[in-house]
Amino acid sequence: MSDIKTLIIVAVSRNGVIGRDGDMPWRLSTDLKRFKALSMGKPLVMGRKTFESVGSKPLPGRPHVIVSRNAVIEMPGVETATSVKEGLEQARVLARETGADALCVVGGGEIYRQTIADADELHVTHVETDLEGDTYFPAIEPDLFELVEETAVPAGEKDNYPTRYAIYRRRTGR
Repeated sequence: MSDIKTLIIVAVSRNGVIGRDGDMPWRLSTDLKRFKALSMGKPLVMGRKTFESVGSKPLPGRPHVIVSRNAVIEMPGVETATSVKEGLEQARVLARETGADALCVVGGGEIYRQTIADADELHVTHVETDLEGDTYFPAIEPDLFELVEETAVPAGEKDNYPTRYAIYRRRTGR
């Protein structure tokens, strides 16, 4: 394990959907505020499609590593990597350089699939609904992760659905 923690941050419906047509299938202002607070100052690792879905510009206060087999994105605050493994290593270097204790994997589906087995913590917003979608989050394996914190969050004024915010930590000895 690295001295830099790997956190996965995701919002997922009851039936596993995380995306539809290149966007999130909900509006959850309360969750976006939590995402910002949790990820601020930490390097973000995401796929190219996820980067495009947030407007093709870096979110302020967080260095970005975009994983893409062929796109090279040239802009301040953004690095590119051709594999998830390379992207995670670049993010660890950025975390050390900036004094961050963790890096955040923030999507999409394929990036999550390739990183969940090595993640230290999962910060999951369970969206309390079933939705149609085309991108899914992998199942959380109870033998790998234990639920250590859970909070019910009623739908706020700018939220489509109520949520449950949960933190899963990698079980020790794994």
